[in-house]
Amino acid sequence: MKEAFIAGGFGMYPTLIAGLALLFTSLRYASRPESRYVPLMLTLGLFTIFAGGLGFITGVMNLLRAYAGPLAAQGPSVLYLGLQEALHNVALALLLSTTSAIAASIGAWRLARQAQATAPASLPVR
Repeated sequence: MKEAFIAGGFGMYPTLIAGLALLFTSLRYASRPESRYVPLMLTLGLFTIFAGGLGFITGVMNLLRAYAGPLAAQGPSVLYLGLQEALHNVALALLLSTTSAIAASIGAWRLARQAQATAPASLPVR
């Protein structure tokens, strides 16, 4: 795991920070579902995905710059290795976002159950 993080390059740091903030907020929402956490989870989720995408794009840009220069003689296998390393950013973003989405789903389920329990008896609950 440490090797994958290092291979992903600098873009892994903002992706990790945003993803951990998203995960913390989602876990907080799962344990105490309040609607005030929803906008923060949405923006942190977008930030995590965008940071992972930006890390991937900058990794590909660095790869192409190196391939056009000092790595040109090494053949196309360098491109495959470089793309694999750049994709670590996207993988981290998706891992943290998916885990956070599971926690947020639990919070949403708990919030729906609370709303159902406090609904007036005269109104039908669907």
